[in-house]
Amino acid sequence: MESTVDGATVVAAVARVAGRMEELRDDLTRLDAAVGDGDLGITTSKGAAALQEYLSANPPGDDLGKFFSRMGMAFNRAASSTMGTLIATALMRAGKEARGLASLDGATLAKMLSAADAGVRERGKAKLGDKTIVDALHPAVEAFNEAVERGQDLDAAAAAMLQAAREGRDAVIPLRSKVGRAAWVGERTENEPDPGTVLLVQVLEAILDAEYSQPGSTLNQSQ
Repeated sequence: MESTVDGATVVAAVARVAGRMEELRDDLTRLDAAVGDGDLGITTSKGAAALQEYLSANPPGDDLGKFFSRMGMAFNRAASSTMGTLIATALMRAGKEARGLASLDGATLAKMLSAADAGVRERGKAKLGDKTIVDALHPAVEAFNEAVERGQDLDAAAAAMLQAAREGRDAVIPLRSKVGRAAWVGERTENEPDPGTVLLVQVLEAILDAEYSQPGSTLNQSQ
């Protein structure tokens, strides 16, 4: 990875995310049906189509902040579910941190990720341990930011981010969901992967063009 991320790199990453979201439709539907209402696969499929359409009609130009913000609005229009709103919020909050920039360095990416994380936590009213997307997102953002602060390059920071997200996803599998519709079904959510954390890890894996990992994989490694 270069020391900065330009528009072409962003477009390629978003295209990979859209493709992965579409591929995940059935898996996310199954996971969400086990702990909630089963609509996450539909949300991601609609969101994927919106991302693909947005990319085809909106070159990033020299303002990536505007590009991200408008992408968030497009996602929300297409997939205005709970998760769709969280994703849109993350994109729009991140975009505010990159206004007027044609490329993104580590410090800017750290600010964007922190803003996205804060937006998701505020909008979803979730905290660590509630068994939501936050349990993968927040530690991932912290790991990236800490790596950048230590002067590590983007490749190292990205690797740390992905590992933290995977570990966060797996750490909450045994827990009971405390927020949203999943909380309504109580003990049924125990020992089931949280669909939001699975989605977040898959998105990061697509962005980084990394190998797919199964929920629980880091738990298996530690045994």
